[in-house]
Amino acid sequence: MAETAQTVAGRRIKDAQVVQPRRFVSVILALSNAEGHAAKILQGLIASLGAYGEDYEIICVDDGSVDGTVEVVKSFIEHNPKVKLIRMRTAFGEAPALDAGLKNARGDRIVYLTSRVNVNPAHIPDLLRKLEVGNDLVVGWRNPRRDSRLNRIVSRIFNGMINGIAGLKLHDINSGVFVARKEVLENVPIYGDLNNFIPVLAVKQGYKVAEEKIEQLPGWFRTSKYLNEYIRRFLDIITVVFLTRYSKKPIHFLGFMGMVLTLLGLGINLYLFVYRILLIGPIAGRPLLLLGALLLVIGIQMVSIGLIGEMIIFTHAKEVKEYNIEEIVSR
Repeated sequence: MAETAQTVAGRRIKDAQVVQPRRFVSVILALSNAEGHAAKILQGLIASLGAYGEDYEIICVDDGSVDGTVEVVKSFIEHNPKVKLIRMRTAFGEAPALDAGLKNARGDRIVYLTSRVNVNPAHIPDLLRKLEVGNDLVVGWRNPRRDSRLNRIVSRIFNGMINGIAGLKLHDINSGVFVARKEVLENVPIYGDLNNFIPVLAVKQGYKVAEEKIEQLPGWFRTSKYLNEYIRRFLDIITVVFLTRYSKKPIHFLGFMGMVLTLLGLGINLYLFVYRILLIGPIAGRPLLLLGALLLVIGIQMVSIGLIGEMIIFTHAKEVKEYNIEEIVSR
């Protein structure tokens, strides 16, 4: 017996309702030796998300803490089924913590928060609302800043360089707080320290990025005071420049470097050639003879190998797993 038009229409409506994705917020909270303030962060998140009015989960990723952070989180899990714990075997860094949380997240919108910054969780719904007006990723802008003057100076320089390179106008790219649609993070490679440049990489993928103020609270702060941190940041900036501008056309970057070094080597050799032809003096024992060739060969090899390595990692970042989960705890 043939189905009536009304029956067919009703079945289509029912099927559409089944496949319609459920609105859900997943919070990924990266914790590292945060025993003293993990409870405060979780309490603030539970209160603010409860007031927001949508279903949510809080995924706490413990990045190899050696204090009582895990015990604090487990105490929350006992009384709140919305809280989950992912415990790393050792400290792998924020990018692996974010990736581990993302792979276990059920929500269509992701809130990322790290314990290295001290912000007011009550403002998280403001970022979610900013996401709902057509943005794909919203970065938390810590305002006003209450951390050390050194941190603020370094942050201003860092943001200025990244904005100039990427053509953005964000005040706090590396705030450690952002809200994004899940698809954005699934299409942006997250490895190494690239979690600091997610807004830049998202813009490169064509996503719309905005920012929203979030209050920075007085209290604990991590201070960037070691030289190796600044060296790593500088190298990360070079990496991002290459990945966002030259990952699909490396000859434009390598060719420019090669031409500069080649011209420099030719200039040195031409000088020595004229020097010898005019019988001004011998050149066999002069270090300058080898300088051009050595700088040319070693420089090109080092830069090329480093950038090709970045290209390989960038291309296969989805397949790279640089962390190890010890346990997942939930109710």
